[in-house]
Amino acid sequence: MHWAALLPIQLPSSASPIDAASLGTWALQFTPRVAVCEEGVLVEVEASGRLFGGLPRLRELIEQGAAELGARVAWAPTGLGALSLVRAEVADGFKGPWQKVLDKLPLTALSAVAAHQATLARVGCRTLGDVRALPRGGISRRFSKELLAALDLAYGLRPETYAWVTIPESFHARLELMSRVESAPALLFGARRLLLQMSGWLQARRLGATAYTFRWCHDVMRAKDAGTGGELVIRTAVPTQNVEHLGKLLAEHLAKVTLLAPAGDIELLATEVLPVVEESRSFLPEVRRKGASTGLALERMQARFGDDCIRRPLVCADHRLEHGQLWSHTDAEKPAKAPSSNSYDLPQPSWLLVEPLRLVERDHRPQYQGPLQLLLGPDRIEGGWWHRAQESGEEITLNVQRDYYLALSPHAGVLWVFQARLAAEETAWFLQGHFA
Repeated sequence: MHWAALLPIQLPSSASPIDAASLGTWALQFTPRVAVCEEGVLVEVEASGRLFGGLPRLRELIEQGAAELGARVAWAPTGLGALSLVRAEVADGFKGPWQKVLDKLPLTALSAVAAHQATLARVGCRTLGDVRALPRGGISRRFSKELLAALDLAYGLRPETYAWVTIPESFHARLELMSRVESAPALLFGARRLLLQMSGWLQARRLGATAYTFRWCHDVMRAKDAGTGGELVIRTAVPTQNVEHLGKLLAEHLAKVTLLAPAGDIELLATEVLPVVEESRSFLPEVRRKGASTGLALERMQARFGDDCIRRPLVCADHRLEHGQLWSHTDAEKPAKAPSSNSYDLPQPSWLLVEPLRLVERDHRPQYQGPLQLLLGPDRIEGGWWHRAQESGEEITLNVQRDYYLALSPHAGVLWVFQARLAAEETAWFLQGHFA
């Protein structure tokens, strides 16, 4: 597993820290496996790496966004372990053996351990490693069961279960400013944080904003005629999730606004949203996605990338199953058919090995994760005398003489094995395929 823990922190700015619930909603754009745990947010990203171009790129995106929102990030193989790292201000738990990384953390890194910090300190415990070294029976009797359970979860000794955050149906975020703002353009700094949250919500819902409302509330120490605040409704020509574009539109509108009193709070609402039509990342040209034939699309790709870049699967009538399908640059390279068509008495395997695996024999019985029990067979295959290939500069024939069997392994299940009957192969046994 690849977990991230996000911990809200106070930024040296004019805005209050982001709450864990808002941070969890923002993180849903990266993965649906987001949970609020104590004062932090846990994000499991193992299955989302490929969608974002790999885990390194995904980690970079999360760290950049978290830095702007005011959150510290740590990475670890377990969720509770990542939360312990981020509290101890350790960024990466993958830089060494996980147990050694966690053993060095102070008692305050894990809430269940921190609750007994005074007692543990009196017996000489200063780190999580010291606590883990104590007898488990003594820990269970003297402290709560939650302490042992938390240690096991953090170290990955038992599975973790969390209540995942669900995506809200609508977006409404509020931010309290740490100091009163007297000019409208200065509100943009805090508004960007709200726009980042809205963008995360839009991406998680696969929506784009066509209109959003920005509000500000005046300070309570205002003039009577100033009113409670004001608002702007920003509209876009097309549905968008782009923070930069939304921010530039807001900046243009705020430049025309004069605040009647200092502002203390700001709000952002996604008032009108529409589904975003996302372009497929398929490697096929646009004509194929619009309904053109596959042949025409492949011809264009071959002209674009070169003759050697496109291959087509060809089915060949061949007794040898490993030669029943070939990949060719053009249809003209299709090999000659075998003298007769394929006909097998045994079921064919779901997966073929790239090369047959020679099996060990004991008491004249083939072995593969235990002794094999022959269920069906033999199914005799002979052929390939017409097929020649180059090996070490010499031309050789790929003629085979085999007896195929359906075999049962005690641990590997049903297998497709054969016994070679050519004198050069010494009647050896080989594994060639697995069944689903």
